[in-house]
Amino acid sequence: MVSSTRLPDLKPEYDRLWETCQIRSNWQARAKQAADRALKFRSRYGAIETAIQVPWWFVAAIHNLESTCDFRCHLHNGQPLSQRTTIEPIGRGPFKTWEESAIDALTLKEFDGPRVKDRSLGAWLWRAERFNGFGYRLYRPTVLTPYLWSGSNHYQAGKYVADGKFDPQAVSEQVGVAVLWKALEAMGAIDLP
Repeated sequence: MVSSTRLPDLKPEYDRLWETCQIRSNWQARAKQAADRALKFRSRYGAIETAIQVPWWFVAAIHNLESTCDFRCHLHNGQPLSQRTTIEPIGRGPFKTWEESAIDALTLKEFDGPRVKDRSLGAWLWRAERFNGFGYRLYRPTVLTPYLWSGSNHYQAGKYVADGKFDPQAVSEQVGVAVLWKALEAMGAIDLP
């Protein structure tokens, strides 16, 4: 695994991992359930895409991981929408609508509109890892981040159970970004770049 966090350095790795990514057989139902949930809320995610040009399937994947698609929570980190965030990123909100929170979270990371030059799949995988943080890559380089790869052949065990606290035995139970996208792709719901 490349220790850099720069997109040009990492894009070939993301492309290779995507090409070899397979949903584990025991995760198929969970991945389909997450994909069905994303499709159920596609119009809300599409409103974000229209507003700031972030693909709906990217927004859906982040929302699924941060709050299991709960529209009462910040996209930033899953905390209640009615309150200011108290964990990373601290002090965001409160917002009146989930859409306002989502736009804030994505523009805070500079994932919006004209600031995004590379719209390839590898670049969106990089943005997803960047959204969650590069802690695995920088401090646990033998573990591919479950934020992307949980439920796939690329992830076994090891996860941060709190900010800065890593447990090598813990296993993520969430559907990773790439696994959700693979499920949506298999359903014919998306054509990825």
